[in-house]
Amino acid sequence: MPNITVDHSAGLDGRIDRAGLAGAVHQACVDTVAARTAACKTRFRRADETVVGDGTEPADLVHIEIALLAGRTEEAKTSLVEAVLTLLPAHIKNPEGAHLSVEVRDLEPAYKSARG
Repeated sequence: MPNITVDHSAGLDGRIDRAGLAGAVHQACVDTVAARTAACKTRFRRADETVVGDGTEPADLVHIEIALLAGRTEEAKTSLVEAVLTLLPAHIKNPEGAHLSVEVRDLEPAYKSARG
């Protein structure tokens, strides 16, 4: 399991190595919270409009949310956040000035998944 969502501003179109980033985040999940690579799922969502601060200056942003089945310690989740935040700039062309953030959260107990 992790369900991984990468939200990014439109200004980063063509600058994010999606396959490389997904693979690196999947590996971080394996190494840090004992996920299985085959269970990792990543989707990328472009945000056509983003505003940072007072909105007077354009700013690119990337926010990664990693949703896990409950049971990981806060320390493990914090380690995963730090690992992903560290690897993220290497998968963005010219990341200077971009606002980068990562969140790890537990899935709700009612979460279920299946393959069609």
